[in-house]
Amino acid sequence: MAKVTNNELIELLGARFGDKITAVNEPYGLLTFSTTKDVIIDVLAFLKESEVANMNFLTDITAVHYPETKHLAVVYHLHSMVKQIRIRVKVFIQEQNPTIPTASGLWNSANWMERETYDFFGVKFEGHPNLKRILNMDELNVHPMLKQYPLEDPNRVDKKDEYFGR
Repeated sequence: MAKVTNNELIELLGARFGDKITAVNEPYGLLTFSTTKDVIIDVLAFLKESEVANMNFLTDITAVHYPETKHLAVVYHLHSMVKQIRIRVKVFIQEQNPTIPTASGLWNSANWMERETYDFFGVKFEGHPNLKRILNMDELNVHPMLKQYPLEDPNRVDKKDEYFGR
């Protein structure tokens, strides 16, 4: 099997999804692009089933919180072991209603990755077979990776600069 290039993947995605593929760049050679939540499952399925892309391995699903814009980015990392290429797909969703369709129908491994992302960021994956916490306590009423809380107690005295000669 011949390797595929980032340019070939972008041309393939552009021909299939058009303006639904945005913010294309290649930080450190890793093809990265954004899409919308209404076509994310179609994009992921296309990348998995396409003979050219053959993204047969879901490496990770996570999220990034952008409190200044009130958005969360759900980030998918895919790997084609056959074509020897990796890509990153981002979907930006609203912080107030963090829902996105589940990818557990495409990859069984998405089940646990989505549960972890729900647990830490509060992203609700619609259609997930068992969306519940897996690492934090069930009675925890917050999602600890959201940047809504101060990092440290402002009343701590052991962090004052004068104690360190600054």
